[in-house]
Amino acid sequence: MALRISLDLTDRDLRYFRDAVQRSRDAVKDADDDEIIDAIASVIEDIRKGGPLPDFIERRLPDLKALTDMLRDDEWRLPEPERETLLATFIYFGDPEDLIPDDIPGIGYLDDVIMIELLLRDMRHVRDAYRDFCAFRESLDRAHGRAADSGDRLGRLRKRRTELHKRMRRRHAADRKLSRKALW
Repeated sequence: MALRISLDLTDRDLRYFRDAVQRSRDAVKDADDDEIIDAIASVIEDIRKGGPLPDFIERRLPDLKALTDMLRDDEWRLPEPERETLLATFIYFGDPEDLIPDDIPGIGYLDDVIMIELLLRDMRHVRDAYRDFCAFRESLDRAHGRAADSGDRLGRLRKRRTELHKRMRRRHAADRKLSRKALW
């Protein structure tokens, strides 16, 4: 029998999580982006290999992998504000001694899951835009081949990327205007 637990996070709670993420990022402000991305990929792999996981963790691992893929995609070029948000959240997630130490059986990743859920909610337009970019790129490469006139290919990708970046920012701004409760 499954048990559903619901949490209502107040604006103060959300500020606490946002501040915790910022403190994590500040602690490693000189770290190279690639080092952070490699470290989180390693943490995700360690979590996966660590034995049976609670389902609430297992379900989020594909989302984390997709976010690291997005950060590594040179053709997507995730804009800096969104990139910083992802990196800061990953630093928090990768810290085994965060709010609830990760080695506490059953609940050690609970704060991390809350943080990831907040991130996924707030970054949904970024994720949608990236999925659309990947679909466009795949379609373009299927129709013309990846090597065919690379200048034309790069120009088309740049144009589509610019459109999608504008769309994700426009949608995010509309959400913020409606809710006034965005985490980041």
